Amino acid sequence: MGGKKRVCVIGAGTAGLCAAKHSIAAGMDVTVFEQMSEAGGTWVYSEDIGKDKYGLQVHTSMYRGLRTNLPKEIMGYPDFPIPGEGVSYIPAAEMLAFLKSYAESFGVTSLINYNHHVIRVRPVGQVTENYTWEVMVKDLPNNQLLTHTFDFIFVCNGHYHTPYSPRYPGQDDYRGTITHSHDYRCPEPYAGKTVLVIGAGPSGMDIAYDISKHADRVTLSHHLPEPPKTKFPDNVTQRPDPVNFTEDGVVFKDGSSATFDVVLYCTGYRYTFPFLSVDCGITVEENFVQPLYKHCVNINYPTMGFAGLPFYVCACQMIDLQVRFCVKLWSGGVRMPSRKEMIADTQREMEERFQKRGYKKRHAHMMGPDQGKYYADLAECAGLVPLKPVITKLHNESSQKFLDDLTNFRNDVYEIVDDETFIQVK
Repeated sequence: MGGKKRVCVIGAGTAGLCAAKHSIAAGMDVTVFEQMSEAGGTWVYSEDIGKDKYGLQVHTSMYRGLRTNLPKEIMGYPDFPIPGEGVSYIPAAEMLAFLKSYAESFGVTSLINYNHHVIRVRPVGQVTENYTWEVMVKDLPNNQLLTHTFDFIFVCNGHYHTPYSPRYPGQDDYRGTITHSHDYRCPEPYAGKTVLVIGAGPSGMDIAYDISKHADRVTLSHHLPEPPKTKFPDNVTQRPDPVNFTEDGVVFKDGSSATFDVVLYCTGYRYTFPFLSVDCGITVEENFVQPLYKHCVNINYPTMGFAGLPFYVCACQMIDLQVRFCVKLWSGGVRMPSRKEMIADTQREMEERFQKRGYKKRHAHMMGPDQGKYYADLAECAGLVPLKPVITKLHNESSQKFLDDLTNFRNDVYEIVDDETFIQVK
């Protein structure tokens, strides 16, 4: 086949912009489809909740006044850091401006088709060795269906858009309001109310604190092995997981109960790829996306890459590595392993996660303390420049600070001294 290889990038957020940038650099013909009217993905703030004007689910989960919960020193891309000094934790609007400036700097902006909703992606061809990708998209403003053909697909639709809400006995009898952090925008509507926040991840902790400035009382319910050391305001209490709902509140695992006007789920999101046809061979079970090689290559059809699935990571840094890894495999810079090799590699890793460490399925893509090992493995397999160790070190330090001092940790200011070392300057 002559001519440039064509790559389709689904989504123009943190991952999609990076996928487009490296595909351009590899000499590919790049097309980006973005459902929203601007780039930036989850960093775009919108007052809208529920459905947008085209009847699609509002993608963003961004709430007003959000500041990053990681220092900007580790939130930029390896070759494009976030500028500025004297502040490490920046407002969401600055993060969005940074992503747009990244897209502009590398010639990505002009390749983005905004308000284009990807309907279906499927492999076309007789055998898995000789196929192309058929992508059907809807041009939303013109209400037109378009079909394109590509050699490669980058799936970059993010994973903070489809809420996961557990079900509890008695939930249907509860007469108060039940909502999810996906639809949380600001604390004022909670003034004078009693609120139960379920989940103590980054958004649960942040939102509980935010709401406490207006609400009458807030209960943060979670199953962290050790409660966060953060000193919450006096109107915030912590409880274990709920076991069932009543008409006006919930009963907790420790037998205690309380009444609430509002229950707010901060229970995370589901990985979902509604546009992937069954033929793509990808399944998602309890947030375990299978079968993937190194968390980013579709083993059934290795010309499809996923950027950004692992969590508790330095997103831009990791995505950059995953994208370079996929592009290197696709361009023949390194040998594409056989299907058998990829399956064996994945099974080895999942056995260690599930059997040896007792992880649940939903932890299949969790990195945290393992992130350094994952980055090194990707870099080594594809002969890439590895990430600087200081990135992982600062990530681990700041993540702990978040739990220990939620009210003040964003005042910390860091400086990266060299590839191994950072200092806290304030």
